[in-house]
Amino acid sequence: MTQSISLTRYLVEQQRVHGRIPPELRLLIEVVARACKRISISVNQGALGDVLGAAGTDNVQGEAQKKLDVIANEVLIEANEWGGHLAAMASEEMEGIYVVPNRYPQGEYLLLFDPLDGSSNIEVNVSIGTIFSVLRKPENGGAETAVEEQDFLQCGSRQVAAGYCIYGPQTTMVLTVGDGVAMFTLDREQGSFVLTQENIRIPADTKEFAINMSNLRHWDAPVRRYIDECLAGRDGPRGKDFNMRWVASMVADVHRILMRGGIFMYPWDKREPEKPGKLRLMYEANPMGWLVEQAGGAATDGRRRILDIQPGKLHERVSVILGSRNEVDRVTSYHTK
Repeated sequence: MTQSISLTRYLVEQQRVHGRIPPELRLLIEVVARACKRISISVNQGALGDVLGAAGTDNVQGEAQKKLDVIANEVLIEANEWGGHLAAMASEEMEGIYVVPNRYPQGEYLLLFDPLDGSSNIEVNVSIGTIFSVLRKPENGGAETAVEEQDFLQCGSRQVAAGYCIYGPQTTMVLTVGDGVAMFTLDREQGSFVLTQENIRIPADTKEFAINMSNLRHWDAPVRRYIDECLAGRDGPRGKDFNMRWVASMVADVHRILMRGGIFMYPWDKREPEKPGKLRLMYEANPMGWLVEQAGGAATDGRRRILDIQPGKLHERVSVILGSRNEVDRVTSYHTK
């Protein structure tokens, strides 16, 4: 019988063999994983735990919060603030950064997260998840320097860890520390995440696309061209039939792409032309973009590599096209012609 490898053992071996994970980063990832286990319990309880429905508040984007949005945000903050690994946190659900209180030791890392992606699907029992990203705090005068929002405004290429935890039929954590993508499944009997797949690779070609087709009339010409070609199937210029998938939960759509390929698109549209996109660069696009790249895929905003975009503000939005490399390259080329 093959011996199972826990998340902790995997991280220790990565630290020992590759020297890629400093001890403080390993401990931080383990704390995030424990927080995700707590969130998973709340999600699984559903109506029995009185966690469904609206919280009666709005987040910084003006979006109505669900009870589980608030719960997941609090769980992540409470789990991570006291360990000594972090200097500060930023959440899609909070307007400003959360600096680790003075009563706790400060570390050298910054944690960003979308505590519950896809929360509009909570009541209909569709997979939702937590997305996270880890950056190093810039040195800027030394360890004693106060953390500022500006410290978070780093390109995605400077991430030192990123991942998500998807709460579905299984609770699964997908992680990269810059050396490929690994997947861990929560063993509920043991209470630990166990390695179930390493070196995940996204095929370069695909016959599946994920996009909200109800917005077709609002898209820019390059996106419409690509989708029209897919819909034309084997009789069109692509010479093959495509299937469409759309869960309206980014973690679920990206997880499917990591497992079997595909392309995910949430493009700019004409309804809010002043906004470059809908998804948040630092909480969603950067961590997912890095995971996809580490698995051999690609991620752009239609013109630029996602991970090269310099954020100008904490809650910056961006157009997202990611997944199987050849399809992403095709859509991106349509934008540059």
